[in-house]
Amino acid sequence: MSNAEPRENLTYEAFGTAVRELAQTIADDGYEPDVVLSIARGGVFVAGGLAYALDCKNIHLVNVEFYTGVGTTLEMPVMLAPVPNAIDFSDKKVLITDDVADTGKTLKLVRDFCLDAVAEVRSAVIYEKSQSLVKCEYVWKRTDDWINFPWSVLPPVHRSGQAPKENREAV
Repeated sequence: MSNAEPRENLTYEAFGTAVRELAQTIADDGYEPDVVLSIARGGVFVAGGLAYALDCKNIHLVNVEFYTGVGTTLEMPVMLAPVPNAIDFSDKKVLITDDVADTGKTLKLVRDFCLDAVAEVRSAVIYEKSQSLVKCEYVWKRTDDWINFPWSVLPPVHRSGQAPKENREAV
């Protein structure tokens, strides 16, 4: 990807605005989720903000591996252990959250996991791209630009004086 490609730069401040506006849209729609189901990792931030704003205390987390690097993915996303027990969602209204619906494959995997076990399932994301397989019920902004999220734009931190993981020798 060249630096000339359009980018959406989300700041932490704009993220706070996005989550409140997304929550207001959900509340105005009359949807009151019993469970907020976060797709880790980016969806964790969205889930926490929405759960507080919507006064929903029941949050679950699902780890899904799909992106293996910038622009590189597995063939299909997979849920990583521990996989939530579908019985926890039985007859509940579930709100699936993620930071972005890019291909939509991750959201589809989690939605399909929930469909037969829950009363109702809806999705909320900060961004949705036009090619997403899943059209989310709640979207703050639609874009096809590359998105720089405040939590992933900088490299991971490491202990001062210690090389990052990929530069350390195996012990």
